[in-house]
Amino acid sequence: MGARLLLAEDTRDLNRALTTVLEHEGHQVVSVYDGEEALDRIHEGGFDGIILDIMMPKKDGLEVLRELRAAGVFTPVLLLTAKAEVDDRVVGLDAGADDYLTKPFAMKELLARVRSMARRREEYAVEQLSFGDISLNAETFELSASNAVRLSVKEFELMQVLIKNAGRDLTSSYLLGQVWHGENEADKDTLQLYVSYLRGKLKWVGSSVTVSSAGTGFKLMKGE
Repeated sequence: MGARLLLAEDTRDLNRALTTVLEHEGHQVVSVYDGEEALDRIHEGGFDGIILDIMMPKKDGLEVLRELRAAGVFTPVLLLTAKAEVDDRVVGLDAGADDYLTKPFAMKELLARVRSMARRREEYAVEQLSFGDISLNAETFELSASNAVRLSVKEFELMQVLIKNAGRDLTSSYLLGQVWHGENEADKDTLQLYVSYLRGKLKWVGSSVTVSSAGTGFKLMKGE
């Protein structure tokens, strides 16, 4: 069964093409052409995933994303951007994005990202994992210790793999395969970026658990 998706893309030809491909894969797509309309439709609820172009009229994708997260809407969001700089990816992730895709992209790459978002609804068991002083809730995507913080889909998947393999040296190639499933844009720099995010969030929740560099990869370790 496909996901119900909100697609916000102001270039009409691209919007139509993306809608056609997504619907062919069995997804239900509600397409809009500016940020204000995107917010209106999203607040109506019922979406499994949201695809936002960053450059849109009225409100850009980052404004929409920030307003959604501030309003407590945590539906997975995939950002589409024409810019490839890491700084733009960081801004999007800081705003609460779950993933990003740089234009131009192959349609199969978009479909892979959408499957990753939809996996939250279809595959994650409602369970709570723990290691040391941290807990990871698969229903709420919250990482908690003294405080709690919501993780993005990719952050959650990475932390889930690390907890399930706590104390083991995990190579970068293994982690990329487990979390990014062969997505073309994902590389060691992508992994390093997400590890840095997890390290920051572990500190924010007051945990002594650390993600340590280990040979050609990383491992999760308890603090002293």
